[in-house]
Amino acid sequence: MPVRILVADDHQVVRTGLRALLESKTGWQVCAEAANGREAVEKAGQLKPDVAVLDIGMPLLNGVEATRQIRKLSPQTEILILTMHDSELLIQEVLGAGAHGYILKDDADRNLVAAVDALRRHKPYLSSRVSESVCNPAGSDSSFNPSSRSRLTPREREVLQLLAEGKSNKEVAGFLGISVKTAETHRANIMLKLDFHSVTELVRYAVRNKIIQG
Repeated sequence: MPVRILVADDHQVVRTGLRALLESKTGWQVCAEAANGREAVEKAGQLKPDVAVLDIGMPLLNGVEATRQIRKLSPQTEILILTMHDSELLIQEVLGAGAHGYILKDDADRNLVAAVDALRRHKPYLSSRVSESVCNPAGSDSSFNPSSRSRLTPREREVLQLLAEGKSNKEVAGFLGISVKTAETHRANIMLKLDFHSVTELVRYAVRNKIIQG
């Protein structure tokens, strides 16, 4: 049986490069590509790939939240996070969401095939630089604060990202299939829980915590 892989990144050139690297391995095929986190979740739910390779900074739904949703829809799909960030706290959150692999984009040419090979056999994989970061958290980004995010529900985290990306309440409602009133309620709850008084504060928080790209 071929190894079926989903590749999700918002840059076409990155997806093309990842596909070329992955399909250079005999018996491996990229069964789908996705340009944002929501599309990645939808395609993973439909196709049930063996491995999903996700960029952490995707629009509409970031890699951490996409990981949580994919693991619910397709528990057998192993998830490899591909990112430019080696924050120890971010790594811990990704692993806590259900990903078993984490490599840096700078190391993809050396580690991608090995990482997917490990994951398809249901073995975890962290690239060496990531392992060093986990073992030596002294250099991690202290502004990253998962404890405050944990106060938010999964739906509120989705709303937070969409608001930080500049979406209106109506647009948030459309993306999530909820009423505008419900979107407004989620927004109010987020502002209350995180003690924010403006959208500017929300955007700064989202950038600091790697929810959106700065």
